[in-house]
Amino acid sequence: MTCRGRCSAKTIWPPPLEVARRSLSKVRREENRVNRGSQFGALYIVGTPIGNLEDVTLRALRVLREADLIAAEDTRVTRKLLARYDIHTPIASYHENSPPSKLESLLARLREGANVAVVSDAGMPGISDPGADLVAACLEEGIAVVAIPGPTAVMTALVLSGLAAERFAFYGFLPSAKQARRKALEDVRARTETLILYEAPHRLEACLADMREILGDRRAAAARELTKVHEEVARGRLSALSARFAERRPRGEITLIIEGAQDAGGTPPAADFGEAVAQVRRLVSEGASLRDAARQVAAATGLSRNKLYRAGLGKRNDDEQE
Repeated sequence: MTCRGRCSAKTIWPPPLEVARRSLSKVRREENRVNRGSQFGALYIVGTPIGNLEDVTLRALRVLREADLIAAEDTRVTRKLLARYDIHTPIASYHENSPPSKLESLLARLREGANVAVVSDAGMPGISDPGADLVAACLEEGIAVVAIPGPTAVMTALVLSGLAAERFAFYGFLPSAKQARRKALEDVRARTETLILYEAPHRLEACLADMREILGDRRAAAARELTKVHEEVARGRLSALSARFAERRPRGEITLIIEGAQDAGGTPPAADFGEAVAQVRRLVSEGASLRDAARQVAAATGLSRNKLYRAGLGKRNDDEQE
């Protein structure tokens, strides 16, 4: 860095804001290529803060400021962000319950050459939020779609959870109906990657109880109010989280991170597996069939039902031979 003219040792040239302006100018030129040769405008999928308004990017602010229209999941929420950064772009409501005519109205603006920025209340639009249908419709018509990356509760909660982050699967919100929720959990019980889910506060207690019964008492984390003053990340076994939130119902949407199941192709830890086999034998001694006992213990521990059945069968054969 160099000084021009008289300057103190602390003076930086070019100034940081000038660097930012030059960078934005370069980005703007690159984005202008998106619409070259097309009479259509472009749809911008803009990531917005999940709590702390300082997490918004310079690029997101520029796009929101320069767009012809902002399509917002909740205009009241988005207006707070716009007011914070003195942005006065026209805004319209667009959410999951919007009628088909709203989608067609946005497409008409894009066909006329307008640039439209779509935002959700928090995070990236289209991830458990409206926006995916609009993206699909634009792509079908040949309208350019540009993503402006931003914060997501999924990634933020995952890195705070302390659980394995190399492989994970995101399932959004589980069904609200009990039987449908339990079926969804049964479907993912054998998955070995870390599981990520969203849940509403009034369903959290029932959801954690079903998880513990179907997935077993796995390690997990429950994150809420991420990036805000009252951010909370509760970590522990599902049983501990269930007890914690039974005493005090949380406020705000919850992001749940649950460790994956024991790899069916691997060897379970000897202590845990031996204890599980002992549970199988105890249930059999109480009158349960070996098959039912293995299934019940597998559901409670996350271990392989077949491994437990074979171990229980081998032990039963040894007892009979004695």
